[in-house]
Amino acid sequence: MGALTGKVAIVTGAGQGVGRCHAELLAAEGASVVVNDLSDLADEVVAAITATGGRAVACKGSVTDWAFAETLVDTAVREFGDLHILVNNAGFIRDAMSFSMEEQQFDSVVSVHLKGHFAPAHFAALLWRNRAKELEGTEGGLPARRIINTTSESGLFGGPGQGNYGSAKGGIITMTTILARELSRYNVTVNCIAPRARTPMTEVNPKFAKPETGFDKYDPANISPMVAFLASDLAADINAQTFIVLGDQVHRMRPAEIAGSITAGGKQWTVEDLAAAKGQLFGDVSSGTPAWGGPPM
Repeated sequence: MGALTGKVAIVTGAGQGVGRCHAELLAAEGASVVVNDLSDLADEVVAAITATGGRAVACKGSVTDWAFAETLVDTAVREFGDLHILVNNAGFIRDAMSFSMEEQQFDSVVSVHLKGHFAPAHFAALLWRNRAKELEGTEGGLPARRIINTTSESGLFGGPGQGNYGSAKGGIITMTTILARELSRYNVTVNCIAPRARTPMTEVNPKFAKPETGFDKYDPANISPMVAFLASDLAADINAQTFIVLGDQVHRMRPAEIAGSITAGGKQWTVEDLAAAKGQLFGDVSSGTPAWGGPPM
C-alpha cells in the first residue's frame, strides 16, 4: 500500500519534465492518475505507468480552455469514480524585458500559468462542494482533497525579463491562499511549490546540467516526493503554504507580513512628515530593491 492508495489525481503538464515525474510517483504511491498534456507525450506517460502496474489515462488539451478544464475533471470522475488530488503544473516561458515584450508573449504566459491553474481548480472545487452537499448528515466526514499549485522563484523574488511569467507565478501564490481559505470547509488543502530542476524551461542553463558523478541536484524526480507528501493524508494539517523544492532541500516560505509601521498620530500625513519618518519605517533594512532571496545554485 502506497501513501496514495485509493486516491484519484490529475497532473497537468505531465507529458515531460517535472510533471511526468509527478504523475509517475503519484501512480507508484497508489493513485489513479489523469495525465494531462497538449501532446501525445501524455500517452507515453500513461504507457509507462500502466507497464508497471499503475492506473492512468491520458486527457490531452489546454488548461487555458475553460471547457477543457471541465472535461479534465469529468475524465477523472468518469474513469476512476472521483477526484482527490489536483496538481497544477502546466506552463511555459516566453521571456523578454518589459521594453521588448510583445502582447502575445505576455498574454500566452499569463494565461497558461494563472488561468491554467484557476480553471481546473474551479471545476475541482465545484465537484468537491457538490459532493460535500451530498454527504451532509452522513457519517464518516468528508474525503480529504488536495490541490498542489506550482509557482517559481521568479514569482517569489521577481526575475528580470519575466514580467509575464513572474507576475503570473506571484498570482498563483495569492491564489493558493485564497483557495485554501475558501475550500478548507470541504476538507480541501491547497499548497504551492516552487521547483528548481532540470526541465525543458531550464535545460539551456549549463548550471542545470547532469553531473558526471554524485547526487544529481537538479533531477526533476527530486521534486515529486514533496508533491506526493502534500497530496497524502500525512499532510492534512498543512494548508496555504509555499515551499521552494530543489535537490535534497525543502525551504518553507514565510507568508507576507507587515515589516514596519508608522502612524501620524490621528492626523493626515504630509509629504515632509513621511520623509522625516522614512528611517523609522524601514529601520535598519534597506529601502532599495531587495536582494534575490532564493537558495544558492
